[in-house]
Amino acid sequence: MNLALWITAGLLAVLYLASGAAKLARSRERLAAWGFAWVQDAGGGTVRAIGVLELLAAAGLVLPAALGIAPGLVPVAALGLVLLMTGAIAVHLRRREYQGVAVSAVLLALAAFVVWGRFALEPFTG
Repeated sequence: MNLALWITAGLLAVLYLASGAAKLARSRERLAAWGFAWVQDAGGGTVRAIGVLELLAAAGLVLPAALGIAPGLVPVAALGLVLLMTGAIAVHLRRREYQGVAVSAVLLALAAFVVWGRFALEPFTG
């Protein structure tokens, strides 16, 4: 189970690292052209804030445990992603973007697996 949790956290970290970096480096128009249509309803500051949160979560999923510094932050970072994806699902439902709902739901489920796994099944012990 520990290996499955590491793989899931690593996969999520890579995905959110790329997504967060894109939100910080690209204009809203370019993000919309890449398929992030929801950015048309969000201000530039909101998009950037989401990008920062995604980068922080990506780091929080892997670095604390890998460095042995406050590994209890891993499930907290995953919980932050659960909350972020809950908001994403709400936005996609409001916009009737059902593919976005499906993608966000899968990411939410993966993050919830890390939360459950690291809080209950295989917590890091120090």
